[in-house]
Amino acid sequence: MATNENARLQYEAGQTSYPMSELTAASDAINFAGAAAPWSDRSGYAPVVRANGVLTGGAVTTHASNNTVAVAALTVNLNGAVVSVGAGTLAATRGVSSNTHCITSLTVDNTGALAAVAGTASTAFSETRGGAGGPPFIPVGSIEIGQVRFTSTTAAVVSETEIFTVPGTHVERADTPLFDIDYRMGKVVMYSAAPKIHTGSVPKKVFASYATPVFADVPLASEFVPPTNTYSVSSTQVYGGTIGSTSRTLQQGSFNAFLNDGLTDPFLSVEGERLWFKFFQDRAKSANELMQGKLGIARTFSVASRPQAACVIAADQVGVRSS
Repeated sequence: MATNENARLQYEAGQTSYPMSELTAASDAINFAGAAAPWSDRSGYAPVVRANGVLTGGAVTTHASNNTVAVAALTVNLNGAVVSVGAGTLAATRGVSSNTHCITSLTVDNTGALAAVAGTASTAFSETRGGAGGPPFIPVGSIEIGQVRFTSTTAAVVSETEIFTVPGTHVERADTPLFDIDYRMGKVVMYSAAPKIHTGSVPKKVFASYATPVFADVPLASEFVPPTNTYSVSSTQVYGGTIGSTSRTLQQGSFNAFLNDGLTDPFLSVEGERLWFKFFQDRAKSANELMQGKLGIARTFSVASRPQAACVIAADQVGVRSS
């Protein structure tokens, strides 16, 4: 009868850290990938994501000078850093002759300075980025903080109705769109596509620092059970028959491990941490199952044998098998 004596179970015993760097945007402007995967979620090594955009402040208001708006002090995520930008003023551009409609984008440029970017004037407004009468593309690395929309070529004080600051439409916020982290694939996943408002029709830049796991063998492991979905059926009897439904439940993974003294074993130091685990049915082959979950340990100190640990992997999804 075949046995699993040659199996191997590993856990995330260490990490390799990657400094804050730009993620690679996919063409869908939803997925932004790092240079390595998977990403660790152990405390102290969890990813720090900084998508370019406004964090706080930056209110745009009217100003006493013609064609000018005031911008309040603000903080932004810019190129992987939190940057403070002082208050200031920006001049908006008006159309010329019959091209009365012109949109000016108010921005923080990639150096952290306030800058205005004028669009192409036309006889009517358009919402096509870069088109005549539309908002202009802004330089890659800049952050849009508002728009001024003129319908007259005559110099005048900017009115409140000419200032537009809707998040996601006129303001590029750091938290819009919202996102999740795909730890296994090592990427940031937006809930919706980030607007492609930058030169070349590209989305904002997204930066992250993260760490990848360094694996070590679980000492003297046995009886590994991966996190698994289980299914159940329930039914309700009605006249002439029954109505059935199914439900799914994620069961935690588990394994046993023999310890040295049950007190100083390095494996015990990661109890309660959210870690990656990797199981090989045959240590001589590359096929494995990768899973992430919080490690629980229950020790037993037997009189007759060395200390043992009954361990659980509290995962939020099943593992992924690879060949």
